[in-house]
Amino acid sequence: MHFPLFFVTLPPLIKTIQGQLMTEKIHSCPELTACIQQVGFLPLLESGIQGYAAESMVGEECQYTVYPDGSWEWPLWQWKGSVLREGSCVYGKFFAGKAGFISRTWWPDFCNWRRSIHPMPEEGTIEHAILTTLREQGSMITRELRAACDFTGKNMRSKFDAYVSRLQMACYIVTEDFVYPVDKHGREYGFGWSQLTTPEHLLGREVCRCSRSPEESYQRMADFLARLLPHATEKQINRLLR
Repeated sequence: MHFPLFFVTLPPLIKTIQGQLMTEKIHSCPELTACIQQVGFLPLLESGIQGYAAESMVGEECQYTVYPDGSWEWPLWQWKGSVLREGSCVYGKFFAGKAGFISRTWWPDFCNWRRSIHPMPEEGTIEHAILTTLREQGSMITRELRAACDFTGKNMRSKFDAYVSRLQMACYIVTEDFVYPVDKHGREYGFGWSQLTTPEHLLGREVCRCSRSPEESYQRMADFLARLLPHATEKQINRLLR
């Protein structure tokens, strides 16, 4: 059974030609924001569907570049925080444990579907403790949340990150912003730390509610992506949404 689609008119930036996703290259943060609004769901890096990732859509000058002195530049990576602060999308590890963006328009359906297949963690579980701590604080940098949950021993970082990734896949935790360390000259450096929060805290409870059933939400998203990505198989789209 298919349900009514939310149709969008895709500007020239994103279009399909002979069944292939074609894009005008993205060269700025505002263009990336506009692209996210057009495609609704956008993995940051390689997604398993040819051409369907922000990394594939940006111009060559926006790719990760290492210079002879060991320094590096990656405009796409540095745009993430600005895109999130603009407020029109949500970011987290949503696609098979990999990071990506979801437009605010599609978030209610995505959240509705994901939470139906990943129920709220039961009281007494580690996931519940992490989520409770984050809710009490409102938002926390990942390493602060890890310390507050007592994941401080040897090899505990990777274990903690796995729990947080599962909570992001289930749409209970999202990334609010990125915080960067500053050197003695006042310059930011490194890849930054994720500042985590709950979608309810970031967007409000109403944006995390949906009047459709989870199955209706899934079909609506799947139909939209099938139109956007005619070269993708049903299995690829299903993997993206699950």
